[in-house]
Amino acid sequence: MARSLEEMAAAGYEKLTRKAQQISASWNAAKSRMTAGYDATPFGPTRKANYRAAIQAASHRTDPEKWRRNWTAKMAE
Repeated sequence: MARSLEEMAAAGYEKLTRKAQQISASWNAAKSRMTAGYDATPFGPTRKANYRAAIQAASHRTDPEKWRRNWTAKMAE
């Protein structure tokens, strides 16, 4: 059965809302892997230190309302 864009957007919104905390926790847990991977590159110590500082300062957030607006607009094109 075909669903409308609004129904599909509502389902995606609900899923994102349920998983938002898990997504942010996973992103924070990956910070050490991100910096370890970057440390393996041939870049110099200044670049690596700047990257490490940026990753540590960064935070992840989800915005289900923004996702719903953008997804609906894109799928309606």
